[in-house]
Amino acid sequence: MFTELYIVPFLIAFALTIGLILLFLLLPLFKREIWRMENRHGCKKALSRLGGVSMLTSFSFAVFFDTHLVLTREFYGLLCGSILIFLFGLWDDLSELNWKIQVFFQVVLTMTIFFFGIHIVSITNPLGGMIIIPYENAILLSFFILFLWVFLVINAMNWLDGLDGLCGGVSFITFVTIFLLSLKPEVYQPPIALLAIIGAGITLGFLFFNMYPARILAGTVGSLFLGFLIAVLAVIAGTKIATALLVLSLPIMDALFVLWQRIREGSSPFHPDKRHLHFKLLRLGWSERQIASFFFFFTMLISFLSLVTHGQGKFIALFLVFFFIFLLLLFIEHRSEAGHLEVKKIIST
Repeated sequence: MFTELYIVPFLIAFALTIGLILLFLLLPLFKREIWRMENRHGCKKALSRLGGVSMLTSFSFAVFFDTHLVLTREFYGLLCGSILIFLFGLWDDLSELNWKIQVFFQVVLTMTIFFFGIHIVSITNPLGGMIIIPYENAILLSFFILFLWVFLVINAMNWLDGLDGLCGGVSFITFVTIFLLSLKPEVYQPPIALLAIIGAGITLGFLFFNMYPARILAGTVGSLFLGFLIAVLAVIAGTKIATALLVLSLPIMDALFVLWQRIREGSSPFHPDKRHLHFKLLRLGWSERQIASFFFFFTMLISFLSLVTHGQGKFIALFLVFFFIFLLLLFIEHRSEAGHLEVKKIIST
């Protein structure tokens, strides 16, 4: 029964993703000389950005045609949001859009899933109990909280997609964590486990072609979809937001740290640059494989922590992990700046 419920959908999603990626890489119809004139991926501008299209298409097919999954209103909201991401993301992959358009799209995306009944109705109180968000009497507040959550996760995953394997690898670990959490006796949510294992299948298939040296990129479709799927699963799984925050603590804290730096210096919070942790580690001489290994090991360690902690323990772990990452980011920022100044001094002499 376990094999039929979870292993088969996982393998279907995995195989479909690999098949579609091979199709996109081998057929001349899907090849372009230059995809986007952006700086984030450097010399990889000629690499196909259809990895996300492969993942999103495979996920939608595996979910829609799975006979064990009852498609509720929330699941239709997830699929409708995925269609919007497909259309918008492909547009951005073909012609880089202004950040204001991207933020506006994320507002529309949140409105869509909000309409389909995906709401954050409560937040766990670190001191005990739950903080109830009165949806009927505070629709704007409920929408704003949902938007902040979706916005934070989507952009953290989007900005993580700067080096080969990072976005897909961290997403894979996150989906496996949600899957394992959903099967715990005190939680036991088979539909969420099924969606999560399908998410793990598509990301693992993608990683076969995205680990360094990458042969295909996730693109805007991929990074938006993976962040969106994680954010929505955390909400419809009974607001497992603390768990998702803990698992994604490194990319989320890095995103917040970079936003703080940009605002402090008076630049646009969404202006693309190379301030993120993986770029700083590159400047310190780390290889792309070393950086990916560091992110994967740290995420797996925190994922294990998220599975063995409960209630107040999880919030204590969340606080300690975020504080540790903040100190780590400050240290690496200092080392990176010192190395940059030393290089400039050598050049000037």
